[in-house]
Amino acid sequence: MSADQPRVLVVEDEPAQREVLAYNLEAEGFSVAKAENGDEALLLFEENQPDVVVLDWMLPGVSGIEVCRRLKSKPESRAVPIIMLSARSEEVDRVRGLETGADDYVVKPYSVVELMARVRSQLRRTRPATVGQRLEYGDIVLDSETHKVTRGEKPVKLGPTEFRLLSTFMEKPGRVWSREQLLDRVWGRDIYVDTRTVDVHIGRLRKALCQHGGEDPVRTVRGAGYALG
Repeated sequence: MSADQPRVLVVEDEPAQREVLAYNLEAEGFSVAKAENGDEALLLFEENQPDVVVLDWMLPGVSGIEVCRRLKSKPESRAVPIIMLSARSEEVDRVRGLETGADDYVVKPYSVVELMARVRSQLRRTRPATVGQRLEYGDIVLDSETHKVTRGEKPVKLGPTEFRLLSTFMEKPGRVWSREQLLDRVWGRDIYVDTRTVDVHIGRLRKALCQHGGEDPVRTVRGAGYALG
C-alpha cells in the first residue's frame, strides 16, 4: 500500500456488492479494507484509520447505524466521513441516517460511478491533497497536482517524503501529529521505519521551508509531536 493512497473502509455483508465496491475503489486509486459485519468494521477502523467509510445500514450483529453512532461519538473518529448505503428510501430513514452522523446517504440500488464521485467529494473535504487540490497556509502554497511548493512565490524544493509530510500538515493546520501517526500517514503501515526518522525528515522540511527566510512554520509540541502553526 502506498502511503499516498487515501484509505476507504467498505462495510457490506453481501459478498458480491462488497467485491464490486472494492474493485472499483481500487481502480480509482484507493487503498481498500473490507468488513462484512459491524464488529469487524469497528476493529478494521482502529487498525486502518481510513479516510472515508462506505457503510451498509443492514448488517448482521451490530447494525450500520450503530457503527456510525459509535464512530461519530469518539473524538478520534468523529471527523472521518461516513457514506451510508441503504435500501431504505423513505425520507424518515434518510433523516435518521444523517442524524446519526452519516455525512452522505445513498439509496440502493445505486450507480457505482455516482458513489465513486461521492467518495471523492468527501475526500476533497478531508484529504484535499490526495485529489489534486491546491493547499495554502500563510505564504506557503502546495500544488498536489504538479507536485510543486512555493513560499512567498519562491520555489521550495522538497523530496518525496518531505512533500508528503507537508501535505499532511497543510491538510489539517494546527493539528498535532504524533511521530507514530506521521509514520502511518507518510510512510505507510507496511514499512518499518524508526520514529527518529520522522525527526530527521522534519528537520529537512524545516530547512527547505526556511531557505528563503521567514519563520519556521512547523511547531514542536513537547511529548506529543509536530504541528503546522
